[in-house]
Amino acid sequence: MKKEFRIKDNKDFQTVFQKGISTANRQFVVYVLEKEQTHFRIGLSVSKKIGNAVTRNRIKRLIRQFFLEHQEHLDQNKDYIVIARKPTSVMDYYEVTNSLRHVMKLAKVLKMKYK
Repeated sequence: MKKEFRIKDNKDFQTVFQKGISTANRQFVVYVLEKEQTHFRIGLSVSKKIGNAVTRNRIKRLIRQFFLEHQEHLDQNKDYIVIARKPTSVMDYYEVTNSLRHVMKLAKVLKMKYK
């Protein structure tokens, strides 16, 4: 993802945590905060409890790929923080996509109809 689509500052993370609305399922927690901007930004948090560096980076790649594929269906003027939980360490791409789609629908930020 391009730099303008990422949240890296601790200050920005804390703002989304404090003022944003959280939604969760068994695999992910998503914080959403309305912002005045032309595109969305995402921040990722994958704890060391989930696995080694290879596992954590794989999960982050899968989450970024989901956002890349669904960017036209997401609310553009929001910041998203995605926190991965323990079950994600053994999930494949399709399971991660379905779980993220589910939690984004719960948060009411995904504008796409699925079967």
